[in-house]
Amino acid sequence: MKKHVLAMGGAFLADPDNNLHLEYAFKSLTGRDAPKVLFIPTASGENEAYQLRFYQAFTRLGCKPGVLSFFKRTPQQLREFVLDYDAIAVGGGNTRTMLAIWRDWGLDAILREAYDRGVPLGGSSAGSICWFERGITDSIAGPLTALPCLGLVPGSNCPHYDSEKDRRPTFQAMIGCGDVPDGYAADDGTALHFVDGVFHEAVASRPKAMAWRLRHVNGAAEETAIEPRRPS
Repeated sequence: MKKHVLAMGGAFLADPDNNLHLEYAFKSLTGRDAPKVLFIPTASGENEAYQLRFYQAFTRLGCKPGVLSFFKRTPQQLREFVLDYDAIAVGGGNTRTMLAIWRDWGLDAILREAYDRGVPLGGSSAGSICWFERGITDSIAGPLTALPCLGLVPGSNCPHYDSEKDRRPTFQAMIGCGDVPDGYAADDGTALHFVDGVFHEAVASRPKAMAWRLRHVNGAAEETAIEPRRPS
């Protein structure tokens, strides 16, 4: 059973007429015509407008959307509820708070079980970095920091690589000094697809969006551009 993670740099659900990421991650990877897709909006405090955009986008694709809540009534049988879905999408927001809530409820272990079962996992921003060993986050006010995450995918991850000016130099500095392991970055509109924890390909929904691999080499960060596939 192959295990899939699709880590999106940003702009998840931002373009209502461009559903490339959604089709790729949460429809084609499931192999189902009408997959059940679970949205976990914990990081945004379960923002209602965000949830509405999710429902609209996935309904247009012919999927069967659902939402997991921790701020209202949470399913009594949480494991059974989550594992009943064909794919799982995680929204952006405060990653540190999101992970703390997940761990308190035991969702981290449930997501690992879903991953081991071959359920495609993905998301944008917080929903991108959460799957890696470490992610670059703005969860705390001030400079960007490195955050320990779930570790389903080896290495580190940085979203919003082209849209937030501090992301690129901070990630390069952290890689260069060894604060975070080698990893991948994605521009908004780019998704990084990992299969069994190994990078498979990048897919972009925007014309100039790119992906990047960063490695620690001789005390500095070596950055390599990855040209994404751009389906028509």
